[in-house]
Amino acid sequence: MKKQFFTLLLLGFISLNVFAQSDTSYWKTSAKTSLNFSQSHLSNWSAGGQSALNLLGLVNVTANYKKENHIWDNGLDMTLGYSHLGDEKIMKTDDRIEFNSLYGKKATEKLFYSIAFSFKTQFADGFDYKVDSTTPISGLFAPAYITLGLGMEWKPNPYFSINFSPLTGRVTLVTIKELSDAGSFGVEPGKQSRFELGMKTTFKFEKEIVKNVTLGTKLEVFTDYLKNPQNIDVDWQTLVTMKVNSWLNANIATHLIYDDDIKITDKEGKSGPRTQFKEVLSVGVSYIF
Repeated sequence: MKKQFFTLLLLGFISLNVFAQSDTSYWKTSAKTSLNFSQSHLSNWSAGGQSALNLLGLVNVTANYKKENHIWDNGLDMTLGYSHLGDEKIMKTDDRIEFNSLYGKKATEKLFYSIAFSFKTQFADGFDYKVDSTTPISGLFAPAYITLGLGMEWKPNPYFSINFSPLTGRVTLVTIKELSDAGSFGVEPGKQSRFELGMKTTFKFEKEIVKNVTLGTKLEVFTDYLKNPQNIDVDWQTLVTMKVNSWLNANIATHLIYDDDIKITDKEGKSGPRTQFKEVLSVGVSYIF
């Protein structure tokens, strides 16, 4: 069943691609790159401390199609950051690859029938630096999440939307053998993939709230009909961008995740699902294509 489900939806996206390529004038594209950094150097500093270097690169690409009763919105976000503190090893601080694509056909003025696709993974191996920096706890395609859903998109204005997909399939991939053998990220021990069929709802908001300050936030919730439907996975990302001038900006980014299938060991050695939270404040240069 799951193979047929994904095959049909993938064929749908291929046909949409062929349809849209003939109407290039209806595309609106943009690309933004940003390199944020901070650095401090201490030598014979009586107050103590350590030299530090932090680098964070971000890329955001969008390609949106609109013609008559059809829309097709695509977005690619990539982030990679590292920190070097004193004489310690270089540590990863941020790592994300996320691609989202949504096709909609107008049902009413503000409501669309929708097909939504998303893909999430990371670039490099991740480590629990409190334990060691040689045994990865995550990596490229470990995990990777592939989601396809059918539903409705409500878009009352250009800066806010809600997508409700009551029929959503999600595949979790874990391609690092040591992690899949341990049953990481919800796969059965020894297997490298897991299929879920459930409901997904996505809330999006992006607007310049005051001059040169833009707030963007996306909240995704998912529940699996096939196993523990009472458990709800939450993925909430927020980015505040403060524009100083055409090339200099400051960003505050937060990311909150709760997934019942991701087990995290606390200081007492107890393993279980936890609320994950990350916050990054950065200042850097950006370029918009």
